[in-house]
Amino acid sequence: MQPPRLGEPLAAILRAAPAHSIAWAVLTLAERDRRWLAALATALAVGEAAVLALRPRDGMIAARPVDARDHFAPADIAAARRYGRGQLALGAAAAAMEGVVLVWLVRRDRRAEHAADAAGAPAELAARGAGLSLVLIVAPLPLRALMRARALRAGLATQSWRGWGGDVARSSALGAAFAAAAAVIAGALMHRYGERWWRAAAAGSVVVAVGVTIAGPVVLDPIFNDFVALPDGELRREVLELAQRAGVSVGEVFSVDASRRTSTANAYVNGLGASRRVVLYDTLLASFSPAETRSVVAHELAHVRYRDVPRLLVYLAAVAPAGMRALARLAERLDGSAAPGPPALALAGVLVSAALGLPTRRLSRAVERRADAFSLALTGEPDAFVSFEQRITRQNLADPDPPRWQVTLFGTHPPIVERLGIAAAYRAGERPTPARRPRRLRTRAGS
Repeated sequence: MQPPRLGEPLAAILRAAPAHSIAWAVLTLAERDRRWLAALATALAVGEAAVLALRPRDGMIAARPVDARDHFAPADIAAARRYGRGQLALGAAAAAMEGVVLVWLVRRDRRAEHAADAAGAPAELAARGAGLSLVLIVAPLPLRALMRARALRAGLATQSWRGWGGDVARSSALGAAFAAAAAVIAGALMHRYGERWWRAAAAGSVVVAVGVTIAGPVVLDPIFNDFVALPDGELRREVLELAQRAGVSVGEVFSVDASRRTSTANAYVNGLGASRRVVLYDTLLASFSPAETRSVVAHELAHVRYRDVPRLLVYLAAVAPAGMRALARLAERLDGSAAPGPPALALAGVLVSAALGLPTRRLSRAVERRADAFSLALTGEPDAFVSFEQRITRQNLADPDPPRWQVTLFGTHPPIVERLGIAAAYRAGERPTPARRPRRLRTRAGS
């Protein structure tokens, strides 16, 4: 199967979406009524406050300065940066293409005087939502294919083009179904609650996030991968022993066939309650030592030990009302209607998500720092931690020391040099900061 080509219908859309569409969007947002801007500023303030309240305060190890050249050859660093910059440029171009298509669709709806706005029939809304999702998948597909071709040449991707096409088809079908449901629900909420529809939408987004977190491991993940319970043996016993020492209850340990798509290695713990599971990439089992595997598993167990998934759900619950309000106001401004259609909602969602992604990723990086410290303390094997970071960085063609702006905008994890700096501090005798004990309240008698 060859990389997909841009179809004629989509080509017609792109030809009809010149650069002045972006200028139109900018001028529309710059009009006098800027309630959307105040709502977005409020959402960002709420996000910053939530990060301050939820960021880890204990279990941390301050990283020591580390020079990437002490751990990686200059040629490896240069190759990683060439690959990463190319992928970043292609990814940015794909995002820009999606933005242009969205702006054109919003402008078209506005010119049509909302003949098919959010007040339409459920079947019409479902069709518009599904169609929008498919267009946004197809529009950047040539660029995504170029990114995949570069990954194939670099040895990072292993799946055939036919297999990749099958994955695109499955994910497109799921995305279209979710988008259709979202469009119908949004229309129903606007009809029922008017301009305050965003309140119910915020509550619904949290419920959906919790549901996906619980059901995802057993319902969604098997659609794309095969999971096999790890047979009873030394590795399985070591994983369960680590979980016991970490104070974590784990239902099962699985191996997943990640090698069908990629050569990268990883592990994760997902699910809540009875659905919680440790999942090891088969590439991790095949290529890394038991000590390196223990280091990765211990890191993932830290997220459970510190309840990081519930922490992020609490963060979502805190930010969702203000974020959804900003989305509603921005969509109204773009669409020129109190009941904006799917394209305006999607474009507003992209812009609000991009803004709120900054505090969200900062919280994620803090959580990952603590997980690294926990892994070192639980295993007591800094050499295995360092060797894994070195090997996985080379294997993934990752930049060990990316620019600060890149970490700020896109980094969900600390850069590799910082993670190596945490290991260096552990080797030097530093240990995770202890939990802060709550101050005891005193009575007037001082007791």
